Amino acid sequence: MTETRIRTPLGRVRHLGAAHSGPDHFWRQRLTGAANVPLTIGFVILVISVAGRPYADVTAILASPLAALVLVLMMLSIAIHMRIGMQTVIEDYVHSEGLKIVLLVANTFFAFAVAAVTIFAVLKLAFGG
Repeated sequence: MTETRIRTPLGRVRHLGAAHSGPDHFWRQRLTGAANVPLTIGFVILVISVAGRPYADVTAILASPLAALVLVLMMLSIAIHMRIGMQTVIEDYVHSEGLKIVLLVANTFFAFAVAAVTIFAVLKLAFGG
C-alpha cells in the first residue's frame, strides 16, 4: 500500500518504479537464468562427447548445426545474463555518478565483446573457416 503512495500517478498506471524500467531487468535476468540451465546441460553433454577424441572429430562434432546452435544460444544468453547482473551490482554499489556511467558503458562493451568473440569462434568452426 505504501509503495503505491510513493510512485507518481503515471508510474502507477505504467507499473514503473523509480528507475522507470519496471520489472524488465528482473524478468530478463530470470529468463536468461532459466535458459542457461538447459543450454549449459547441452554444453556439458557436448564437452563430454568430444573428450578424448582427435581434433578432426571434435571440429566435426562442434561444426554440426545442432552443436553450433546450442553454443551460440548459450553464449548469447550468458552474455545478456552477465551484463544485467553486473549492471545491477554497479547500480547498487557504485555511488559516484561519473564512475557509475563509465562502469555501465564498460560493462556493456565487455559483455558485447565476450559474446561477439565466442560467437565468431563458433561460426568460424561451423562454417569451416
